Amino acid sequence: MVATAAILESNTRERPYSILVTDDDRGSRETLAGVLAHSGFATRTATCGEEAIDIVRVETFHLLVFDQHMPRMTGLEALQQVRLFNALLPALLVTADATRDVIEQARQAQVYSVLPKPVNTSLLLHMLRRALSTAYGGPAN
Repeated sequence: MVATAAILESNTRERPYSILVTDDDRGSRETLAGVLAHSGFATRTATCGEEAIDIVRVETFHLLVFDQHMPRMTGLEALQQVRLFNALLPALLVTADATRDVIEQARQAQVYSVLPKPVNTSLLLHMLRRALSTAYGGPAN
């Protein structure tokens, strides 16, 4: 376990943290990815939960950002599928409908934070950095 943590730590110091942003709304997806890229993170985007699952199966990410309300599969449903093969990958959930029920479901799915839409970029970056620091130790960018 210590060796794995050391490898992760050295890898993330040499290159930026990699974030996958999944949102069916093109404007939201591109805005979030742009803010993260401008802040020094390596970003990739997906248009739906199914695409995100396929991408996470073959690429390494340090954190996932999911929109909750997408066609065919919600962000939480997609995260549940990802957790079957990557149980510890941290995630943030963004939603225009941050009801108690959604927040409780996110808590049960071990989502680091639920952020209301429209997303405040300062809050997004703050919570993302906290999630990365909690998951991997040390400062995140």
